[in-house]
Amino acid sequence: MSSRVTLTVVLAALVVGAVLVIPTASARFVGGTGPNANRSAVELTDPALAMAESPEPPAVPTLRAVPVSVPVDGFMTWALLDRDSGEIGGSANMTETSSTESMIKIWIVADYLRQLDDAEPDSTILQQASLAIRDSDDRATDLLFYEAGGEDVITRMIKMCGLQQTRMVVPPKEDNVWWSYTQMSARDAVLMGECVKNGTAAGPLWTDWVLDEMSQVRGGTAASEQETTSGGGRWGIIDGLPESLLRESPVGIKNGWTLIWADGLWHLNCLAVHDDWVLAVMTRYPGRYGLEYGAGICREVARQLVTPHAGAAIQPPAVLPPSATPAG
Repeated sequence: MSSRVTLTVVLAALVVGAVLVIPTASARFVGGTGPNANRSAVELTDPALAMAESPEPPAVPTLRAVPVSVPVDGFMTWALLDRDSGEIGGSANMTETSSTESMIKIWIVADYLRQLDDAEPDSTILQQASLAIRDSDDRATDLLFYEAGGEDVITRMIKMCGLQQTRMVVPPKEDNVWWSYTQMSARDAVLMGECVKNGTAAGPLWTDWVLDEMSQVRGGTAASEQETTSGGGRWGIIDGLPESLLRESPVGIKNGWTLIWADGLWHLNCLAVHDDWVLAVMTRYPGRYGLEYGAGICREVARQLVTPHAGAAIQPPAVLPPSATPAG
């Protein structure tokens, strides 16, 4: 066979090979793990079909338990519950405890409402329940706590939510359990949040009401929005979440924060519940740093847990407030 003939045959073979190979590579690229993954290469070589194919929309961002790096002058622990798998990830110390402060108010309200069964609550009581969540009102919470049974409220929470590290506390020189002093781990905090989210805490009649109140928490960290027995609590985790996530599904929150004079530390906690996850961040740090310092810790943990996704807006790194800022 002449060299010209040989060359012709080789070129023809290469052309045929290219026709067979290129669509296969294209099929893998277009299909991936999406709706075209199981289609044959022949199907995808049809120009009309290829034009009809549309790329999958970018995934909505969510939270995943990954390592975070947040410098804290003090104590910090966090935990994230994946509501689909039931798995809990978090910091190495997520079973260490701190006082719950106002974070526990969602359970107190839910526990009271569940015990009503089918009875309609007094309008004044329902208003107090709303204030306890939206404005973190201590007096309203005290009313519901003792109406619901006092320390029995904490006992039920531990049992019904399957908490392992949580314990009630009677402060020194006091005779009664203080709900705000309840010791809880970040791991137990997400289980408490799940207990509210899945309806165990408030029951079928009141769960949606409680979750709606949590989505309407209001007020910021400014001194003008902080009172002695109530205060603005819409900050922390929710500030670290992208707008696309917030648009997709409501996020309910309940923070807890108190400057404890006995130890000179802020005890500050953040809790957020979503259809896909529950996140808790718990901190203690020097009182001179102020409320915004702790809010920044919660915000930064949440920001670092957001799963990257195609087409997401790039977020600039968040920074914590200067640690030298005195308390207001």
